[in-house]
Amino acid sequence: MKPAAVFLPLLLLAATSTLPGQSPSTPNSPAAVKSAATTPAKPAANPAKAAADAKAAQIAARKARKAEVQLKPFSAVAFGGGMSLMGVNLQAATNVNRYLNLRGSGNFFNYTANNISTNGFDLTGKVNMATAGVSLDYYPIPRMGFRVSPGMLFYNQNGISATASPAVGTSFSLNGQDFYSEAGTPLTVTANLGLNAHKQAFTLTTGWGNMIPRKRKDLLFGHLSFPFEIGAAFTGVPTLDMTLKGGICTQLPGQTALTCDLMTDTTPNSVGALAQSQLNTQLTTWRKDLNPLQVYPIFSFGVAYSIRAK
Repeated sequence: MKPAAVFLPLLLLAATSTLPGQSPSTPNSPAAVKSAATTPAKPAANPAKAAADAKAAQIAARKARKAEVQLKPFSAVAFGGGMSLMGVNLQAATNVNRYLNLRGSGNFFNYTANNISTNGFDLTGKVNMATAGVSLDYYPIPRMGFRVSPGMLFYNQNGISATASPAVGTSFSLNGQDFYSEAGTPLTVTANLGLNAHKQAFTLTTGWGNMIPRKRKDLLFGHLSFPFEIGAAFTGVPTLDMTLKGGICTQLPGQTALTCDLMTDTTPNSVGALAQSQLNTQLTTWRKDLNPLQVYPIFSFGVAYSIRAK
């Protein structure tokens, strides 16, 4: 028998047979349909879980923005400006550690009022404010804005001055005694109120707003702050001085007409000597009235921008 005649039936038999333990299947065969029906389907996405995951991501991002920034000492500076009871306020600060900032501040203001007429007086007044100092800002909770700030004014030139000329015939009183300006030599009154009895003064303030924010925020508002401060500078009792120059008149005891002298006339029983004595007594009373005012109030608010080293 030829070999081809032997192998041909065997090949046909192998093509139509299956291995033990297997059964033929096609996509449309009953076995394939049964297999697909018994295979578990992949579950669809859960909308509630997706929403919860998105909310959790938002909370995590918000916490990351609010997280405290860790800064190396003196690695950031801030500059600010605003208004205060001492005039225009300028500040600069740097971080010392997690809880402390070192801050320098200065205030200045000048205003002059000329030719003011009131109660028979021609008045010229000037307000001069100029201070400089340093403070140590302590933040008990660094991420919060509340602080307590002891400090020191090392420069203080705050004061008010005025010059007045009473019109002829206008009276003014010194310690209960009426005086008048002499017509020929008009009287000039000069007064100075010093708000700087202590040129170097201790300060204590509290406030809100860290000039060097410790929170992680976006590029713009992570560097901006709006500091507010209230407290006092212990500048001592204000000083008060007053001088009279020119001719002065009054009615002396036992006389009906006015008697006039120059303020430079200090001879006994002269009008000049009497006016100077009454002025000194009056100043003593006014200075006692100023005794309770031993502190100067501090109140300021403004905006600051910080720069951090990378």
